[in-house]
Amino acid sequence: MHLDRAIDAFARYLTTERGFSANTVRAYGADLAGLATFAEDRGATEVHEIGLELLRDWLWTGTEAGLARATIARRSASARGFTAWLTREGTLASDPAVRLRSPKPGRTLPRVINRTQMQELLDRLQLAADTGDPAAIRDLAVIELLYASALRVSELVGLDVGDVDLSRLTVRVTGKGSKERVVPFGVPAQKALLRYLNTARPALAAAAAAAPAGTGSTTALFLGRHRQRLGVRAVYRTVAALLESMPGTGPAGPHALRHTAATHLLDGGADLRAVQEMLGHASLGTTQIYTHVSAERLQQSYRLAHPRA
Repeated sequence: MHLDRAIDAFARYLTTERGFSANTVRAYGADLAGLATFAEDRGATEVHEIGLELLRDWLWTGTEAGLARATIARRSASARGFTAWLTREGTLASDPAVRLRSPKPGRTLPRVINRTQMQELLDRLQLAADTGDPAAIRDLAVIELLYASALRVSELVGLDVGDVDLSRLTVRVTGKGSKERVVPFGVPAQKALLRYLNTARPALAAAAAAAPAGTGSTTALFLGRHRQRLGVRAVYRTVAALLESMPGTGPAGPHALRHTAATHLLDGGADLRAVQEMLGHASLGTTQIYTHVSAERLQQSYRLAHPRA
């Protein structure tokens, strides 16, 4: 089987049988497309021509090019998943990637915004919303909900109006692998959402109604300026602009608010498994990184505050 056709079939398998998200399938596809190009440059175009040495050369070339260890590890995982599937399907007689190894990705602690900074950020959004601008009112509701419920940005933009229960203070979320979970939020987020739904969303929806047929969304919770469901990139731009002037290292996107919410929950005494369920993590090990964040924050506070630190 030609490599390109095999990669397309593998992508369909990940989508239909494994239920992987579109983003995950795209990541696998990008890695394997890179492998196919590398293999074709070396005269290998069929799946049976992919051997362990070629796979090792592919990873080594990426390392020499300065790719991060996390990227090399992801490429290795993509290749192993692909060849394992080909072997199960009977396309390959044996799996060439069984002995493929890659460097373990270095663990980088996520960016966390402290409570004072978070309050300053929300105060800025509140001032902008008080001008009555529908987009500013929406942005306040977006950030309040991201922080309150520790949602992934893809989960947030995928919400419909009917997913929010303002009386019970919960939101129904469709996460990775199309798994649903119900996540709580607090009174500040409830107030921001009520204001948005009663004032800003109708204004944004009216703009959608005035647009050409088929260009607006009638069910999306958050609407963008262009009469469509608010997009991931728009939320990234909003959060990045808010965090630009704040001290701290690490990515300044919406995931920083998810990290912040999880860390603040644990700092406040929340149970680790409850946080795992709220975040939608399949493994408790994924959630445990936030215990490291909390421990590091404790050490920093100790060094600054204790006279004999």
